[in-house]
Amino acid sequence: MEGARLWNYSEMDALEEENRKLSQELARQDIIIEDTSNIGPENALQSIHDARHAELIAANLKHSLNGLIYKLFKGDDKEPLKVRWINARFPFTSPSYEVEVFHKGKWLELLGCGVVAQSTLDNSGFAFPHCIKNEIGWAFGLGLERIAMVLFQIPDIRLFWSEDKRFIQQFEPNKITLFKPYSKYPTTVQDISFWFPLVPKGEALLHENDFCDIVREVAGDSVEDVKLVDDFAHPETGRRSQCYRIIYSSMDRILPHKEVNEVTREIGERITNIFGVEVR
Repeated sequence: MEGARLWNYSEMDALEEENRKLSQELARQDIIIEDTSNIGPENALQSIHDARHAELIAANLKHSLNGLIYKLFKGDDKEPLKVRWINARFPFTSPSYEVEVFHKGKWLELLGCGVVAQSTLDNSGFAFPHCIKNEIGWAFGLGLERIAMVLFQIPDIRLFWSEDKRFIQQFEPNKITLFKPYSKYPTTVQDISFWFPLVPKGEALLHENDFCDIVREVAGDSVEDVKLVDDFAHPETGRRSQCYRIIYSSMDRILPHKEVNEVTREIGERITNIFGVEVR
């Protein structure tokens, strides 16, 4: 993702006032900003720029991005958010900066930014002559995928292009949910259904948690998920039936169908012996 903002030279007083307000707002936030960047021979102002104008633009860039980073990373962490600015070198900005954020015990490179090279604005003015004239601005670029990998603890950037529902369904809008690893090997799905014995009304039957416990005892880590998919009561006899769907998946190998069938058979025997059900 890239972003930029331009100011007309006639707006410098308004820019200075905006910087003052942004600085005051940041001072009220739980953020520690370590700025080791400096303007000098290796990270110079552009000779075509008025020094005051360029410094105001650079300050606005820093205030704006510090606010953005705070909203992205602060969350519910009780510790202050730590942000670090360092000098950098990019072909289309000067002075240029890199921004790092301290997250999960280490500094992470987050984005690059700087005051836009005036030659870049001048060249773009051929296409937009009325928009770029007498303007100065800043720009930044960051990888949204990299930020998402940090916030959601996603280990492989290729997952963002996956159509696997096991990945997609883990996330929902406006909520940060930590990624739960799943097997790269194909899943095997088996259903097991059974009739309950006729019991007096109100007497406890096989509870869903009981069934899941038995599945885990028999199948161990080879089961990815267990869910109740049908709960039926016969309209005439009142006899009750349930069907559970078991999703098998190994993290390190393909499970043979013969092995899965044997595990499902053993689960059926176990619930029959313990709860007196009749596997269908």
